Amino acid sequence: MWLAGKTRIFAKSLRTILASWALAAILPHLTTAAEVAFVLKIEHGRVPESMRLIRVKQNDIVKLQWTTDQAWSIHLHGYDIEKDLKPGEVTEMIFTARATGRFTIEPHVGTTPTGGHAHGDVLVTIEVYP
Repeated sequence: MWLAGKTRIFAKSLRTILASWALAAILPHLTTAAEVAFVLKIEHGRVPESMRLIRVKQNDIVKLQWTTDQAWSIHLHGYDIEKDLKPGEVTEMIFTARATGRFTIEPHVGTTPTGGHAHGDVLVTIEVYP
């Protein structure tokens, strides 16, 4: 009888611990991701200083709306997203910020001797926080 009572207490405690672990694993995924948009204008090969650093939270849906005064091909490192920009057009770059860290967006400015592409100066840095 005594052992049966201890077994029931142990089983109840174990269920409570497992439920707590399951809740802890699920809670981070229940937070609502924000949709954030940024309007970015490249003039004379640069983005204004106030728009060169963008901070978002992990799992945010990020929309970058680009305009430019000259044709560019740009690359978001870490997410491997490339977009071709044309003067007079708005080009959207949309992604879910799943990876945390610092990620740069740079223009392609030609090719390398090995056939890859060379990058210009950083246009924008995106910081993704947990």
